[in-house]
Amino acid sequence: MRLLVTGRSGQVAQSLAEAAGGDISVVALGRPELDITDRDSVARTIAAHRPDLVVSAGAYTAVDKAESEPEAAFAANRDGAGNVAAAAAEAGLPVIHLSTDYVFSGDAAGAYREDDPTGPQGVYGRSKLEGEAAVLAANPQAAVFRTAWVYSPFGHNFARTMLRLAAERDVLRVVADQRGTPTYAPDIAAGIFAAARLILANPGDKRLAGVFHLVAEGETDWAGFAEEILRQSALRGGPSARVERIATSDYPTPAKRPANSRLDTQKFRDTFGHVPPDWRNGASRCLDRLVGPTA
Repeated sequence: MRLLVTGRSGQVAQSLAEAAGGDISVVALGRPELDITDRDSVARTIAAHRPDLVVSAGAYTAVDKAESEPEAAFAANRDGAGNVAAAAAEAGLPVIHLSTDYVFSGDAAGAYREDDPTGPQGVYGRSKLEGEAAVLAANPQAAVFRTAWVYSPFGHNFARTMLRLAAERDVLRVVADQRGTPTYAPDIAAGIFAAARLILANPGDKRLAGVFHLVAEGETDWAGFAEEILRQSALRGGPSARVERIATSDYPTPAKRPANSRLDTQKFRDTFGHVPPDWRNGASRCLDRLVGPTA
């Protein structure tokens, strides 16, 4: 199984590349080799690498900056995503496209299902929602995987930020009125591999196309996530600090965050036969790498 992944430096792309081996080959590319905003660049890359399936992970992810750079956000998240899906379709290939909880307004009472009404509150969410539509319109073999609260040993993310700040401060003020599911990027990669195998084994099966939610099991709030990270760090002799729970209004940002980012994963589990681990399990494995194993 040979996968071409767009967005080489992203957390999921790096997780996919790291987990490759055996019968799984992963080529992760980004600029300058691959520019998703250039349809011809995508087509040339697919022709050169001849993958079995394309994973569309490249995106503009600066949520707050998107408010002042809407053209850049839509160029990557809508037009770029559509380019990748269309080029894959022209090559007769399925595509798995990564999307986000930000397509929802965040005011629902429970976990969002795939067919619940969307209502993005900012530029980033709108660009990702329009990207979903572009992908589904361009490729009949497209599967859109919405995920949320992604973290990993790579790049800039909440877990690494908490550890860095805990080494500098005794108290961390963290928002406690936004709920969701922290999802370890290697667990997203495992879900993508499981889905890709089934998609490639059943070409043209419409049940394997459409929108799915892929996050870890369980839920918490940002403060609870921070507390778990720092608890796990302390067990390993790493940095720790006390978490002060605050309201979203105490930490204003240019882009509005969903108060509820919980995503129902039943459709993904039923369709692809894969159940991601609980979010605390992912946190433990991430801390093993960022701080070290427990004694």
